[in-house]
Amino acid sequence: MESGNKTLLCQDPHGHYHNSIWNSGNPLQSPSSLFFMQVSLITIATQFFDFCLRPLGQSSLVSYILGGVLFGPSILGHNKVLAHSLFPMRGALVLETIATFCLMFFYFICCMKMDPATMLKTEKQAITIGLSVFLFTLAIPTGLAFLLRQYVSMDKSLSEALPFIATSQSLTVFVSIVVLLTELKILNTDIGRLAMSASMFVDVISFPMTVLMFAIVQTVNIGGLVVPEGPPIGTTLQTKLETICEAFLYPIYLAVNGLQTDIFKVDIQSMWIVGLVIIVAFLVKIGAVMLPGYYFNVPMKDCCVIGLLLNGRGIAEITIYNTLKGSKQLSEQEFTLMMVSIVVVNAIITPLIKFLHDPSEQYHTGRRSSIQHTKRDSELRVMVCVYENENIPTILNILEASYASSESTVAVIALVLVELLGRARPILISHQPQDIVRSNSFNYSTQIDNALRQYAQVNEGYATVQSFTSISDFNTIHDDVCRIALDRRANILIIPFHKRWEIDGSVEVTNRGIQTMNLKVLERAPCSVAILIDRGVLSSSPSLLLARSMYYVAVFFIGGADDAEALAYGSRMARHECVSVSVVRFLLFGEENSKDRKRDSDLVDEYRYYNAGNRRFEIMDEVVKDGIEMSSRITKLRDYFDLVMVGREHPQSVLLHGHDQWSECPELGVIGDMLASQDLVTKASVLVVQQQRIGGRLVKHTMNPLPNQRDQMVHDVSFDEMSRASCTISVDKYERI
Repeated sequence: MESGNKTLLCQDPHGHYHNSIWNSGNPLQSPSSLFFMQVSLITIATQFFDFCLRPLGQSSLVSYILGGVLFGPSILGHNKVLAHSLFPMRGALVLETIATFCLMFFYFICCMKMDPATMLKTEKQAITIGLSVFLFTLAIPTGLAFLLRQYVSMDKSLSEALPFIATSQSLTVFVSIVVLLTELKILNTDIGRLAMSASMFVDVISFPMTVLMFAIVQTVNIGGLVVPEGPPIGTTLQTKLETICEAFLYPIYLAVNGLQTDIFKVDIQSMWIVGLVIIVAFLVKIGAVMLPGYYFNVPMKDCCVIGLLLNGRGIAEITIYNTLKGSKQLSEQEFTLMMVSIVVVNAIITPLIKFLHDPSEQYHTGRRSSIQHTKRDSELRVMVCVYENENIPTILNILEASYASSESTVAVIALVLVELLGRARPILISHQPQDIVRSNSFNYSTQIDNALRQYAQVNEGYATVQSFTSISDFNTIHDDVCRIALDRRANILIIPFHKRWEIDGSVEVTNRGIQTMNLKVLERAPCSVAILIDRGVLSSSPSLLLARSMYYVAVFFIGGADDAEALAYGSRMARHECVSVSVVRFLLFGEENSKDRKRDSDLVDEYRYYNAGNRRFEIMDEVVKDGIEMSSRITKLRDYFDLVMVGREHPQSVLLHGHDQWSECPELGVIGDMLASQDLVTKASVLVVQQQRIGGRLVKHTMNPLPNQRDQMVHDVSFDEMSRASCTISVDKYERI
């Protein structure tokens, strides 16, 4: 039976009896078997397209829709026999019902992660961009649509649908933009945050129009918004439901819509008319971003990227077109055209954004920012990232050992890492002494703030403290870490290890996302980086900050820039009256005349000279024949120190042969991985140091062999305090970016 643009199939609800396969029956006569077969085919097709297209920079939305198009009337479904066998009309009702359920579930999860209050607290820049985008893309494409209706011949259905198609281009739905930003992994960048804020404001001002066009989804949105975002309810629901929602329900809905796409019902005239409206809207949206962007001094390249992001289409737009199709505002031809436009637009903008915008570019400043290349009397800027409060005592010991004095002050920048669960929008909070955070959900850093305040009081006048909290997904949280390190001009960045030692000596993984973050930070950081393997819970040593007891530090020196950075940090620690530093230099027997040995010897001798007379600084040479003997020496020294520092990477050496084959954690390097092994029974914490990379390469330095030029030693390279990068962190009254 035909009804409008749909074919309805009447079935007897009591007539579903079928023989099983054991009785020579067709298993596909069963609604359940047919549904599972269809879902299996769709899943295989979508994953195949995703596997093929992801290396080309395509988003998953394109792959999922194409997976449905493959079995629809546009390709395989055009064969009537194949279509009747795989996707018969009697199974369409079940498939569409499940797809609608998937949509409702997806919207519930997305809206549950939204905080309605943040919609009303958008910064001025985002408000201006959002307003410009909405007004221009509403006025110009809609005006063009009415002009085309008046002066261009077209069929009646397209003439009636064209204003709706043009008006829908003004929508920039927050849900679609967040999905796109998440796939591009730029949620935490300045551009990503601005695009999110602008799209959120567009959602607010376009809500009345959305309600009229999108009445069905309205109740779903409200249902999700009444669930409090964040912990405990929002976090728990997201943990339980997000995987099945994103990995199963979301692809099924997109594929079912692709299944309903029939390109054979599209005529050329309609295609170019709709294409013209969409192209104009696409360009207008980019231009609408550039106008206020020019006023706010946003680079035109960034404006172009934001315009491309706001042109992103997603599940929300597809649902709007489904709603219009169900209300007969769109025929199958217009629906197909809109589905094709969504695929084409996303297929264009995703690789284009990746080409135009590299988030790591802003961190490649070309400016030296390490301990070795900082003057002895200049301020040391140490940034620490805290994931668990158990790491605070060890971090405080390291900060105190860094020696804040009137000659060389210490600036501490602390960043508390909180995994983004139950929220859609990452948040960066700046904690100031006079600020009062109004919501308990943001009170993550009370302990670290109290500890740092105590550190600042003990070193009053010599140390300053700033603290932040980043609530973000660990796949993108490295952007917050690197941005703050760049903006605050950190010399060294201390990040946590992803494993935790228990008091009984057992080891457990705290969060694999920490390891992912560490690898990305090591690759992009604008300063030196140190990974802290904290075994403080096993040690009975009193606090260096309060008890002022001796703190024993070892620097294992094999050679290379990373070991040089660890040596420079150890040399600074030795200036503290309660810190004893032992530099253990491992020398390979028979390589006395090598160039690397001579260069390292000059460096070590220079630190030996400038610590002459300091009994708390000593250098020991250990001559070994191979890596096995070196491991044996390290094992013997394991219980004599509270902290062991070692470089992450070393020049090729016989001492490292064989050890790299057993390396478990690449972010620690060979020796660091050995010291972090559970098989090495020790109470010493480990700091694995990587010196700043510039452009992916080590910073080169010039040796100065003249011992009488104290102010021009190897680690005393001029530091241009006025050379600031163009990365800024703007925080509003309630500490949000």
